[in-house]
Amino acid sequence: MRKSDKRRSSSLLGNSARVPLKVLTAAVALAVLATTGPATADGPGREPTAESHEPGVDPTPERPPTGEVSWLSFPGGVFAVDSLGHTVRYRACDGDTGRVADPTMRVAAGVASGTVVVGGTAYRYRVPLVGRSEGTLEVIQRHRPPTTLTGVVVTSPQPPTDPVAGARLFPLSGQLARVVADASLNPAGVTVRDLSGRYGDQQVAVNGSLRPKAASVIKLWILVELLRRVDCGQVFLDDGVLVTPEDVVGGTGQLQFETFPQVVTVRRLAQYLIKYSDNVAANVLITYLGGFAPVNALIDSMNQRSTILARRMLDSAAAQRGEENYTSPDDVVSLLGAVWDGEILTPASRDLMIGFMREQTLNTKIPAALPPGVPVAHKTGDLPDASHDVGYYLIPGTETAVAFLTAGPMATGDETVRRMARTVYDFLVTPVDGAVEE
Repeated sequence: MRKSDKRRSSSLLGNSARVPLKVLTAAVALAVLATTGPATADGPGREPTAESHEPGVDPTPERPPTGEVSWLSFPGGVFAVDSLGHTVRYRACDGDTGRVADPTMRVAAGVASGTVVVGGTAYRYRVPLVGRSEGTLEVIQRHRPPTTLTGVVVTSPQPPTDPVAGARLFPLSGQLARVVADASLNPAGVTVRDLSGRYGDQQVAVNGSLRPKAASVIKLWILVELLRRVDCGQVFLDDGVLVTPEDVVGGTGQLQFETFPQVVTVRRLAQYLIKYSDNVAANVLITYLGGFAPVNALIDSMNQRSTILARRMLDSAAAQRGEENYTSPDDVVSLLGAVWDGEILTPASRDLMIGFMREQTLNTKIPAALPPGVPVAHKTGDLPDASHDVGYYLIPGTETAVAFLTAGPMATGDETVRRMARTVYDFLVTPVDGAVEE
């Protein structure tokens, strides 16, 4: 993971170490390959709409996607801006304003600015709407000196750091589009983001806004919210959580085979959540965090419009009521990129999360598609009508974030995921002369 030095002002966490933004970028135009800025296109085919939506795909996010959003990352928190909806949200270790309307928000020259007052605290902000810019937030409380926070602005996708190098990633989108088109039984979406700089931090996507059921991929957001609280000093990994027989559910995981009641550490719950995709750990942590609302607050603060946590694992009654978890390839890579770059977690928590993903025991998709020994860190998701695998290719010098999501029959979805995973790998390891390195 590459790090660069960037000074930031004092924060609510003090001078904790952070890794500045190295999040990546623009989705790809398949027809016209721009080399002077971020490309924006999602590949051919199967974007769901209200008029024609695919089975297992929800065409209607909680709030419609918009390009007029960005969030300011500062140590210990975020400040989200939606310039189209004229709303903001402050979420940090010291509190959460929720979504706040700012009808007087000024938007000019690609910058949103204004002041909102919540609970006697004023938030004066100047946030560019272009990623990789620097924004500022002043927090003004009575009888206290103002706190000025500065940080890097994050958008989804981020603009490339090197558009010329980024253009070299564009042909991958065409190759992936052919795999997606061949998956006649499985609506599929894929987003790929260069994390290494080899491709100028470029992002490409085919059906990146596809919105299937999230399955166990939603567990990544549960983990990030947990680790965010660890970073804030509100939770400690050695804390114990009482798990009772009533918490036990089936499906994937190891805790269901243990004897309860017993106290389980937060660390083991977090590890099992990812390593074994443990459904008991997921449900216990949802309760421990305070329910769905805190996880959805994390999602909202990062402006991830297609993702929602709406039910617990294996809650079939909730699913029958239409309460379902959803996500998209673009939202997954938005989260993975922010984690990698240290923009939502401290380096220690980021490394812990990626370490848990490297321990993943469900390896029938991305790892099965690659030659033995290729380093990956990933998280699967499976339902009868969904098959996903997302994570990081950790090939030295070519680190990449990937999200392969499908709806439709799981068995054929598994194969589609493997084909997409291998397509990305072959592209990454193929030198200019076309020979594939194993």
